[in-house]
Order: sequence, then C-alpha cells, then structure tokens
Amino acid sequence: METYENFTYEIGDNLYINLTSKCTNACTFCVRNEKADYFGHKLWLSREPSAEEVLARIPADIARYKEYVFCGFGEPTLRLETMLEVAAALKARGAVTRLNTNGQANIIWKRDVSGELAGRIDKINVSLNEATAKDYAALCRPAFGEAAFDGLQDFARRCAAQGIETWFSVVDIIGEEKIAACREIAKRCGVTLKVRPYIA
Repeated sequence: METYENFTYEIGDNLYINLTSKCTNACTFCVRNEKADYFGHKLWLSREPSAEEVLARIPADIARYKEYVFCGFGEPTLRLETMLEVAAALKARGAVTRLNTNGQANIIWKRDVSGELAGRIDKINVSLNEATAKDYAALCRPAFGEAAFDGLQDFARRCAAQGIETWFSVVDIIGEEKIAACREIAKRCGVTLKVRPYIA
C-alpha cells in the first residue's frame, strides 16, 4: 500500500487535519477498507506529523477556511498532545476548530480529557453509529469491546458539560427505530443527534 504525507486536506470550506492512520475501531463500513483515498485525497500516512509540521501547512489567512477539522483515516485523539498543540495555535489565530472522533479518548488515556479539549476545540462530532452496545461492537469492532459504547456516551456528556458544542452522528440507513433510540441516548447525554446521509 502506498503511503503519503497528506497531513492536511481540503473539502468544501473546511481544512481537515490528518494526524494518524491508527484507530481503536475497525469499523465494517470504514472507507479505508475499500480504498486509499477519500474524495480524491490519499490519506494513508507514511508517518505521523509533529505539531510544527501541521502548522506549517495552515494558511496565513486563517479565515480562508470555515472550520479546521481534526479528522483523517485514524482516530485523532490517539495523538492527543499533538492535536491539542495544533488546536491551541489555531484558536490563538481566531480559527474555529472541530474534532470528529469515535469518542473513546477517555478510555484510551485512562483519564477525563474533556477539560483539556475545552478552550481548544469548539465543536465535537462523536460517531454514535448504533443504538446498543452489542450492535455498536458488531459494527465498529472497537478494541475496548462493548465498553466503548458507554465510554463514548460518557465522553460526550463530559465534553458538553465543559461548554463544547457536542453532538452524536448516525447515518440514515440504520432506520427510524434505531434513530429514535439514538435520539434518546443523545438526550440523556445532554447533546444533540445529527442524522447524515450514508455515502457509499
């Protein structure tokens, strides 16, 4: 497999920041199971970048992009220290920052990291994906097993409590019954649910 140094990539009005190709999930639906690129961007990394290398690829005009999104082929919070350093530098320049995550950071690091994200990350999209721990484990195949499902909910709850705009996301193909159950989960966690169209 070919690897690259695409530490940032552009989609629409946003700049995406690709910190790692490692992930604690092995989702059955993940785009990387099928190909090495996403919307024409080759995202398998030959190595993981430093904060300085990422920041060197940020435009001088920070307002050029609507949001700076930590999202690539891997789970960004596996590179927590680097992500926080980049996010702090972006916020200092007036950027809007977002994290797309599987919500397992607190399990990964064995501590509550929500306070570290506050002030650096403006928005967090946690991929909920399913309505039960059993179904989540079957679909996403997390390294932490079914415990990941409760863990991501606790993470979202704690991030929302820190004042970070936090939401769960699911795709529309899971069906109305599961979407309704996911709305209840989101409500209990004090976050919203966003239903997005499935992209084949």
